[in-house]
Order: sequence, then structure tokens, then C-alpha cells
Amino acid sequence: MAKEVSPGVLALRKVVEDVYADARKAHAEGRLVGWSSSKFPCELAAAFDLDVMYPENQAAGIAANRDGEIMCKAAEDLGFDNDICGYARISLAYAAGKRASRKVDFETGEYVINPNSGKPLKDENGKVVIDPETGKPKKDPKTMQPYTVLDDIYEIEALPEGREKELRKAAIKPYRQMQMPQPDFVLCCNNICNCMTKWYENIARMRNIPLIMIDIPYNNTVDVHDTNVAYVRAQFDHAIHQLEELTGKKFDEKKFEEACANANRTAQAWLRVCDYLQYKPAPYSGFDLFNHMADVVTARGRVAAAEAFELLEKDLAEAVKVGKTTTPFPEQYRVMFEGIPCWPKLPNLFKPLKEHGVNVTAVVYAPAFGFVYNNMDEMVRAYYKAPNSVCIEQGVAWREGICRDNKVDGVLVHYNRSCKPWSGYMAEMQRRFTEDLGVPCAGFDGDQADPRNFNEAQYETRVQGLVEAMEANKAAKEG
Repeated sequence: MAKEVSPGVLALRKVVEDVYADARKAHAEGRLVGWSSSKFPCELAAAFDLDVMYPENQAAGIAANRDGEIMCKAAEDLGFDNDICGYARISLAYAAGKRASRKVDFETGEYVINPNSGKPLKDENGKVVIDPETGKPKKDPKTMQPYTVLDDIYEIEALPEGREKELRKAAIKPYRQMQMPQPDFVLCCNNICNCMTKWYENIARMRNIPLIMIDIPYNNTVDVHDTNVAYVRAQFDHAIHQLEELTGKKFDEKKFEEACANANRTAQAWLRVCDYLQYKPAPYSGFDLFNHMADVVTARGRVAAAEAFELLEKDLAEAVKVGKTTTPFPEQYRVMFEGIPCWPKLPNLFKPLKEHGVNVTAVVYAPAFGFVYNNMDEMVRAYYKAPNSVCIEQGVAWREGICRDNKVDGVLVHYNRSCKPWSGYMAEMQRRFTEDLGVPCAGFDGDQADPRNFNEAQYETRVQGLVEAMEANKAAKEG
């Protein structure tokens, strides 16, 4: 039975698909298309009618589709260290023309199936069918997948016209957001991550294209000082001048204001959607919220995104009213998931949580994309509210506030190898959560994109330990 998808979720999928379809159309028509970091002010690009795409979202999608490892290795073969961010490695390989493709047999024109893929075939009683010859479970032919191989779009383009060229073009993985046109310019803002600076510099150098950079320094106080606002505001003005030179157009104040209005409306609806995790039981899981981050990043400045999130908000209100939830198990415990999920290992993350009735009802990463402001200076301050720009005191206050509002019983911390600046202070965060909130914490090692850095056995053990600590806490309170 197919999983029920709400109207709001369907609307959001279409919004994202339209953004990437528009970019592909613009590229085909010879218009400029760009790549942007997730927290670059999209309102500036919208003032020039520019089509932009988001490598972070694409990298997460590639990783979730189990192709993060082959793309990370491709970047390493290009000379990039395997110690840098997995998103960056995937993106740099992609910018160099590398693609995850299905292995094709040029004689038959069919894809070569990987014998290790596929789920066990089951009979009408739901029992696994055993092959009498091998004594092993038979594979379901419907779930068999081709081998994944690395290809190069420039090698393909250099081939003479003919069957091989067409087959290799068609073999490039077609899943959502994988096929982005190469950029004509890049937009970078380092408020989400310091790695962005070198990542986008390398793309610009590799592609010989303009880089428009906005630097938002780390802020060691809770409030953003006026001098910091002036520094970033000047960069906004310079970025506008660079975009004018790039496009040959003047800055359109009306389009900018329209994009700002849409972005604020989207952000407000997004934050209201995030707040539905406060209900007990929650009408959805934090993992659902992670999936919608692509929507708020990709199309924040479009009215369609605001409308879709408002529709999702109505869906959630109705779900609370009738007691429905997307979580496929009774909610026994509620936890905050700190950091970005291990996209290549989502089923492995979810399985032990499901077994113990643990629902993720608080996440920090998602609400951080809710930029709300009334004027340009407030806009600068809003873009300062990002993980790489706030002091530890602000970070602790945000997280503890979410934990209290969303009624968590514990905290699960992902020590993300790809995100060292964020993960570096997590040990201190854990200490504070336990001391201030009285909830147990457990940390595990992983990676947002590279499955080689995730240890399933360690993760399961840590979840088990967290559940035991939450059970003891619950028993003590009840006693």
C-alpha cells in the first residue's frame, strides 16, 4: 500500500521541481544560471530574475540515493582530501563533470544489474522465498538495481554522435535534483559554514566563472553589533553592483521587495510548521522536517513556496485535530536530533528509533532557515542567525528552548565528520543539556554524505543506552 502524501507535501515537491526545471530551461535557452549556498540572500538574485540552484540540497539528495560514496571518491581522485565536507566533495566532483550513472551494456542497450541489490522475494504468505540451488533468499526482480558507475559528461560530449553516446547520456542517474546544469556564476555566504568559502572558490576557479561572496563573521555576543551590520550591509550593496555587472541589468527594487515579502511569508509559515513538533504526540517526525529543508532553501523567495507551506500547515492542523501522525509507531519517547542526518543511512538511523518508540520531535538545523525581517538592517541581522555565526551561549539558548517547547526526554547528537565547526562544541553542548534540562544525551559518529564514516553497531548501542537512560529518568519522575 502506497504511503499517503498530504496536499501540502505534494505542493512543496512541485515547487522544488519547478525551480530546477526553470533552471534547466534557462540554461537550454542560453540564459545565466547559478549555484548558490543555502543561506546566501536569495532576495538579491530574485531582483535580477536569476535562476539559481543549491548544491547542498543536491548533495543531500545524491547521498540519500546512496551515491554519495562514489561521488566523494571521485573528488578524492581529483585531489580533494577525504577529510573535507562530504557535501563539498560531491559538489566539487559534480562541478568537474563527474556523474553517478547506471552501468549499461552497449550491445543490448540494457542496464547491467548488480546481483547484490534488491530485496528478498516473498511469497503470498509473506515468507522469504529460498532458492533451492543456492540456499539463499531469491531477489525480487522489481527491486533489482543496475551497477552504479562513475561517468564524465565531458567525455560523453566528446564522443561521436551515435548509440554509445546516447546510451551513456541516458544512463546518468535521473533522480530528483541530480541533473543540474553547470553554473555560469556562484553565490556564496559563509554564515552556514566556513567550508563554503573554499568550496565555492574552487568551483569558481574550476569553471572560470564569477564568484559573488558575502562574509558574515562569527559573532561572539548574543546581539549583533551595529558595526557588524554595517560591514555586511556594505557587502550586500557590493553584491548588488556585481550582479548588475553580471546581468547587464539595474537592480529592480520592486522585484526585490516582492522577493522579500515572499521570503518572509515562507519563513513565517515554515516556522509555524516547525512548531507542530511541540504537540504530544507529534503529527510528524523531525525527519519529515529535514526533508522539507530543501523546499525552504530552494524556493524561499517564491510565493508558491509560501502557499505550499501554508497548505502543509493546514494539513498538520487537521492531523492534530483527528489524531493522525506520519510516525509509523506509537510515540514512547521524544528526543532532539542534533545536527544533520546521515542521509546515506536514513533507514539505519530510523530502525532502532522505531524499535524503541523514539520520535524525533526537536531539530535545530531546520528552524535556522526561518529568516524574518522588516527592513534591510533587520535582514542583515536575520542572516547572522546561522550556526556558523552565533556564539555558543546563543546556540545553547536556542537548543534548550526547543527542547523545553518540544518536550523532549533526551538528546541524540550526531558528531558529523563533514561538519567539524558545528560538531566541535557538541561535547560542551551535551554537558549543558544534561545539567540545565536534566535529560540524558548520547552521541554517535557519522557523516551527512559519506557512508564510510557511519558505524551502525555503534549507533544502535548509543540509541539503546539513551533509551535506558530515558527509561530510568521516567521511572524516577514517576516514583
